[in-house]
Amino acid sequence: MAEWWRDAVIYQIYPRSFQDSDGDGIGDLPGITRRLDHVAGLGADAIWLSPIFTSPQKDMGYDVADYTDIDPLFGSLADFDALVARAHQLGLKVIIDQVISHSSDRHPWFAESRADRTNPRADWYVWADPKPDGTPPNNWPSVFGGPAWEWEPRRRQYFLHNFLAEQPDLNMWNPAVQDALLDTMRFWLDRGVDGFRLDTVNYYFHDDRLRDNPPNPDYDGPETFPRQRHIHSKNRPENIAFLKRMRALTDKYDARMMVGEIGELGQPAIDLMAEYTAGDDLLHMCYSFGLLSEEFTAAHFRHTIQGVHDHAPDSHACWSFSNHDVVRHVSRWADHATDPDALARQSAAMLLSFPGTICLYQGEELGQTETTLEYHELTDPPALRFWPEVRGRDGCRTPMVWDATEPHAGFSDSVPWLPVKDEQSLRAVTHQQGRNDSMLAAYRATLAFRRNQPELRWGQTRFLDLPEPVLAFRRSQDGRSLTAVFNLSPEPLQMQVTGETALTGPSQATLDGDRLSLPANGFAWLIGAPDLAA
Repeated sequence: MAEWWRDAVIYQIYPRSFQDSDGDGIGDLPGITRRLDHVAGLGADAIWLSPIFTSPQKDMGYDVADYTDIDPLFGSLADFDALVARAHQLGLKVIIDQVISHSSDRHPWFAESRADRTNPRADWYVWADPKPDGTPPNNWPSVFGGPAWEWEPRRRQYFLHNFLAEQPDLNMWNPAVQDALLDTMRFWLDRGVDGFRLDTVNYYFHDDRLRDNPPNPDYDGPETFPRQRHIHSKNRPENIAFLKRMRALTDKYDARMMVGEIGELGQPAIDLMAEYTAGDDLLHMCYSFGLLSEEFTAAHFRHTIQGVHDHAPDSHACWSFSNHDVVRHVSRWADHATDPDALARQSAAMLLSFPGTICLYQGEELGQTETTLEYHELTDPPALRFWPEVRGRDGCRTPMVWDATEPHAGFSDSVPWLPVKDEQSLRAVTHQQGRNDSMLAAYRATLAFRRNQPELRWGQTRFLDLPEPVLAFRRSQDGRSLTAVFNLSPEPLQMQVTGETALTGPSQATLDGDRLSLPANGFAWLIGAPDLAA
């Protein structure tokens, strides 16, 4: 039980968009509590709540103004306690987002820090003098565009913000800042949370000499941030000591865990995962962005997962296909299927067969697609600034659809903060409940299959050498094996199977003698370790 997270399926809830209980068009904690039976009935082991703390909501809660209170938009501490109690009653763990690389500029700490250079919190944030010509101290850009520095006339200095100017970076070089942040984590551990999802965990420290980042010659896209190699503004080795302090705190409580968000791709992500999870005194696992891209090939899935195993064998990964920051995967990979439902079923089977911890994003179990929004409907800062080249994150954040016969698909009695459109409403829970052929039924069946197969939960993984578009791997545990096969194309294909075997689980394939037939985006679980040939 102490390592419940190792084979867990975590269901991510975006609180603004899950269920509104008070009619203001914004989801809230009582609404989440009301719908927890849905999550438990799906077969998940835990919920992850995106930020719910007091915030001016400039970046939808990722700008925290009070680390130990609930934003009134979402409810109260009493509502939070009720949610935790109900989740635990249903057997669900509760994980909350911790956003501690930066705060809101409305946080009392920053209000004091920006007042002058001599106050008690003067160095709680990252301040720097301008260059002689008045320009920022270095070339670091913000993720959301423009320089990562904002001028403060009261101090006659710049402060660092890796994201919005309203999100100043905390100065982790100051031990008092670390102590204060650990105190806020202790507050939530004492309230019964089971873990933390650590937002932007690789941004905690910056180069104390503020050296310029070098250019990135491999990027030529519309955004400014990827045009640099961020070797000085993040991914700093000084992070390790603070992660150890965080782990020492969580280890004082039973069965708690920390998962760090690593917003990198390729080898840099693998290196950080290995560094941040080595041994037993750092993070328990890392949340990987490796499978959140547009790539949909057997080689990509294999290299990403096997790369972690080969180069970071002691690390533990948390995989997902969708979240609140990327286009929903059924839309992102639409070119690789003629039937979005077939793609959604295959995605569920594939993700839930992978080794490690699994994250599902709300609505994924309905086969939900990305919402197409007009400019006047947007709320996301990058989209508002760089539209239409940057479409932003609102399309994956639209409200959960519960009942298509009710206004706004049962999410709210009022106009919601983002619109519920017909394409999304058609996938409402009530349309799928009780139907054996629904996407919801497919997710429940696949989750139940995973839960009952030790090979899928804990087994060793070996990928099979087969040509595109076939992804195949074997999961083995205590002398038992399952072989998973996926046709990553919109065309049916056949494979030759040698050796004693049989289909199992909710496979989308047929096995006739030694001939395995996979429909478009079909998949199969085969008992044992048969040989396969295309």
